[in-house]
This record gives sequence, C-alpha cells and structure tokens, in this order.
Amino acid sequence: METMDRVELVKSKIRAIKDFPKEGIIFRDITTAIKDKDAFKCMIDFLTEKFKNKGIDYIAVVESRGFVFGSALAYNIGAGCILVRKPGKLPAETISEEYSLEYGTDKLEIHKDSIEKGKNVLIIDDLLATGGTVGAVCNLVKKAGGNISALAFIIELTDLNGRQRLPKDVEIVSMVQY
Repeated sequence: METMDRVELVKSKIRAIKDFPKEGIIFRDITTAIKDKDAFKCMIDFLTEKFKNKGIDYIAVVESRGFVFGSALAYNIGAGCILVRKPGKLPAETISEEYSLEYGTDKLEIHKDSIEKGKNVLIIDDLLATGGTVGAVCNLVKKAGGNISALAFIIELTDLNGRQRLPKDVEIVSMVQY
C-alpha cells in the first residue's frame, strides 16, 4: 500500500471525540485505529520503514499507548524496549523527570540502568501535542547516557507547536497530522 493510502486509512480510523477531556477540546482517540487490524499494520509498517537499519539500540516507549507501538516496532527492527512509566510503577532504582502540564506538573521515570552510555534511543508515543511529555523523556534518556536518535508519533497536533519544544537536532516523524 502506498504511504498516502496508509495515512488516509489510519486517519479514517481515528475517532474524534468533542469536548473531551474538557469543553473545547477535540480528543483524537487512537484506540479505534489500533483495534482495526489493517490500520494497526499500516502504523507499524510506516514506523518500521522509517527506522529499520538506522542503528537503533532501544525504543523508549511512553506509558501507555506508546507501549503498543514501540514493542511491535522494536520486534521488527531488532531493538530493546525501555519502559517510561509514571512514578512508583518500576521495581528497581529509577531516575525521574518532572515536567509542566497545562494544569500543574507530572513526573516520568525509567530504570537507572536501562540504557548503556552512548546507545541510540528512539522515543515513541502515540501523540505529539505540546511536547511536554516527550521533552521529559528526552531529558531522561540524556540523564541515563543515551543518544536520542529520533522521536516518533502516530498523531501530531500541529496547532499546539510541540515540535518547537523538542530538540532541534533530532529527527521527528509523525504519520498523521491534525
């Protein structure tokens, strides 16, 4: 299937929910695309084509929908997965990064020993909005000694300018833009 056809298929399967989680927001629900076997295959094939043979050692997968895409992609390209979780979810010693949200702050963690110094890491999440979450993950990867190879998303909300808040020297890939 051609790239544009894949993009249109995936876009057609993403449900828009008005006024969620609050009035004035259009929530892009990717679960309807994940449950569709053809759309899910298109998403994983798109990512695989972008990142195969790029020397990726690990994929940092962001809780929770990033787990879905990152694990399938890691399998396809022969990389390991680093779980990026909310506090208290990882059993061994962690490093953490606090970041700002529209309504306060949040925190993410990875295991302290999850990345060997100098290894190449692809960071993946389902959606790029303001860039706060993935910016925090970038900081975690750097703290752990990893090199950020690229950032990947299925959906990008371009009006929120998330790219402007992310490292300028790193490739950013998104499949579907709104």
